[in-house]
Amino acid sequence: MPVSLVQGADEWPRVIITEPRGSSAEVLLYGGQVVSWKNERREELLFVSSKATRKGPKTIRGGIPICFPQFGHFATFEQHGFASNRLWSLDSCPSRLPPADNQSTVDLVLKPAEDDLKSWPHCFELRLRVSVSPGKLTLIPRVRNTANKSFCFMFALRNYLSISDISEVRIEGLETLDYFDNLVQRQRCTEQADAITFDGEVDRVYLSTPSKIAVIDHEKKRTFVLHKKGLPDAAVWNPWDKKSKSIPDLGDDGYKSMLCIESGAVETPIILKPFEEWKGYQELCAVSSSYCSGQLDPRKVLYACAS
Repeated sequence: MPVSLVQGADEWPRVIITEPRGSSAEVLLYGGQVVSWKNERREELLFVSSKATRKGPKTIRGGIPICFPQFGHFATFEQHGFASNRLWSLDSCPSRLPPADNQSTVDLVLKPAEDDLKSWPHCFELRLRVSVSPGKLTLIPRVRNTANKSFCFMFALRNYLSISDISEVRIEGLETLDYFDNLVQRQRCTEQADAITFDGEVDRVYLSTPSKIAVIDHEKKRTFVLHKKGLPDAAVWNPWDKKSKSIPDLGDDGYKSMLCIESGAVETPIILKPFEEWKGYQELCAVSSSYCSGQLDPRKVLYACAS
């Protein structure tokens, strides 16, 4: 399947992968960050801010940044860790994973630099497989402990989804769950609504979430289905208008067309013993929505996004 490495004059090198029906993805070597996912109709499915800086050292606002070895301010060093601010390499020997079948795939790897070991003294290999197939984008992250000392870490994939208007979007699958509300000092709350809708700023980490979560965009008649394994938590973020104006690389109205929903291991850090490996899995699927009494038709999800 076609894979190409491209480098613009003022941009980090990126890998472009395309499958036969026309779906594609772009992955930056800087940060191992997916910055584009288009379906066979060439519609962009990920949000990237028009004000985003394309040449580091800051992570691009949008796409799918990687949080490792911490998430948010849940630990003592830089927010969301350092993996998204390092230059990754193409992985020529992605052992322990079978060859991709009928998918266009790229494998990346990150190993710690000397400065990383000063701030986080653990030897590791962080690998990421990105695959695109019709209607689906799959990410398989793996972390291997390459030393004889155990360590623990947090991990998250921050999915910035492109939406019509945040006021026209709802999330199903998180009802009745506990969450940390970052707007009130990480207070632990319980979701009372039948679905999450938006009329103001939201910054939450939902705990012990199901393997499938649906993001329903009423105006575009499109549903994103997030399917995950090994990533029990799910963060939901939209800054709304006031905070959006204070984020230089988002812009005043950027919040309207984006929703950040994240797959993560946050509440309980992952512990890796010497030479052990952890593997996560995330699949994003975009399907046309149909409704019955305002609810997502489950047949669309089950059949169009069968794993």
